[in-house]
Amino acid sequence: MPESYSSVGKRVRLSRIVDPRGSLVFAFDHWLEHGPSDFPRDRLDPRGILEAVIDAGVDAVMLTPGDARLFSDIWAGRTALIVKITGKTNLRPEADRLLQSVIGSVEEAIALGADAVAATVYWGSPYEDIMLARWSAIREATERYGIPALQLAYPRGPTIRDRHALDIVLYGVRAAVSVGADLIKTYYTGSRESFALVVKAASGIPVMMSGGPARHSALEFLRDLRNVREAGAAGAVVGRNIFQARDIRAMTRACRAVIRGEASPEEAAAEEGLS
Repeated sequence: MPESYSSVGKRVRLSRIVDPRGSLVFAFDHWLEHGPSDFPRDRLDPRGILEAVIDAGVDAVMLTPGDARLFSDIWAGRTALIVKITGKTNLRPEADRLLQSVIGSVEEAIALGADAVAATVYWGSPYEDIMLARWSAIREATERYGIPALQLAYPRGPTIRDRHALDIVLYGVRAAVSVGADLIKTYYTGSRESFALVVKAASGIPVMMSGGPARHSALEFLRDLRNVREAGAAGAVVGRNIFQARDIRAMTRACRAVIRGEASPEEAAAEEGLS
């Protein structure tokens, strides 16, 4: 029996993001999520950062709807686009930071030319029920329009002591699969062996590592990328470890080489003059 129109659309769009060799996605929703504390004073304009990253080469960028519109002259025709349609700010009272609000729609993302949409679920949050209802509505729309739904499966809440613990990450990933995610971004569990279990638990749904805060050195992060690649992950979604790097283009090229298996962490760091 032939595939449905929407399943063809999802497969085609997902292929623009997930490279069989390993994919590097640049996450750039940090101005909304974290604010100016993430940015050196000479990098307050997102345009220069995006130009450097896309010049160096990434498989996709993940942007908020407003930034995707504003910077379309940079990404359009050069890389795949993931539009993140939930978000929050750190200006909120701390007790309310475990809730992601709706900041866009699947229809708006399609109008922008997106290849996928992304939404966060804080598994274990007191607001889990609200985010799940919103996720369900997003997933229904993506099924209708044939566009993949990336879930940022982030276990966070008062009962979670270590969000990077293997059992916690496994739970979040399996929960994301259970509610229909087409692609999953989640926390790194600290080793190739443990992350391989995370990938296995996803039952074939592509899993990508969340880059998280900048590591102490570029080489340390490149070794994490090698580990997730060897664990069978589809790739990594990286923000701060790239845009806070001394040389954005060099770090982007090194990350892509390692995640694709084209160079070891040591070779990539030496080639790009990183330490």
